[in-house]
Amino acid sequence: MEEQSKRKILCVGLVCLDIINVVDKYPEEDTDSRCLSQRWQRGGNASNSCTVLSLLGASSAFMGSLSAGPVAENLPDVTAEDFSKVDLRQFKWIHLEGRNAEEQVKMIQQVVVYNSMLPQQQRITVSVEIEKTREPLYQLFPHGDVVFVSKDVARHFGFLSAEAALKGFYNRVKQGAVLVCAWAEKGADALGPDGLVVHSDAFPPETLVDTLGAGDTFNSAVIYTLSKGGSLQDALTFGCKVAGRKCGFHGYDGIAEMCDD
Repeated sequence: MEEQSKRKILCVGLVCLDIINVVDKYPEEDTDSRCLSQRWQRGGNASNSCTVLSLLGASSAFMGSLSAGPVAENLPDVTAEDFSKVDLRQFKWIHLEGRNAEEQVKMIQQVVVYNSMLPQQQRITVSVEIEKTREPLYQLFPHGDVVFVSKDVARHFGFLSAEAALKGFYNRVKQGAVLVCAWAEKGADALGPDGLVVHSDAFPPETLVDTLGAGDTFNSAVIYTLSKGGSLQDALTFGCKVAGRKCGFHGYDGIAEMCDD
């Protein structure tokens, strides 16, 4: 078990530059607003997830394209060939931000082959995030042990609640998988192989400050809890608490406190 605890969580996906302009109120359409301040910060779903995992106390790693300069264009997504060079013995969990899905399916298949040679307790857990309403991404549904599907994707398919989305999508995931859907201020729901829908309410901050990266924060907190052996209910509740806390301040400062709460 000691060796298991030393293994990392790998996040595969995007790192990018977020340029955030702060204004005194949400701009009305066709109006100009004076910018109170501006900041540049590292962004991208997988990159944000690594940040949050690290702040929560997990050992994490990022895999994606990096640039030597502050601004870059046309950085390529990670390929299955790139992934094949990774020493999988380092990791207990691999999370893939849905991007170039055909290549990512091949990556997951490499993990499946690796897992097939190991006892159950040493196998890598795979999670996938299906956030964008892009048809090619939907092929990821049957390949994750844990599948995060976004509110946008759910509504694109006509589902009007997280619970409806879970029941509608669950036949797409593999046997034994967990499906998770967050629904902003309505909280989040999850459905596992026992067929029971688990729910957590949202935990909004007193003042809403910055929602950028809230979804990545939620995903990371769920992964963090599950990777430590926590229950699905505990993972969902912790995810909503950390995401709610994050919305109360700029960036991710303060998330580390959640481990002590």
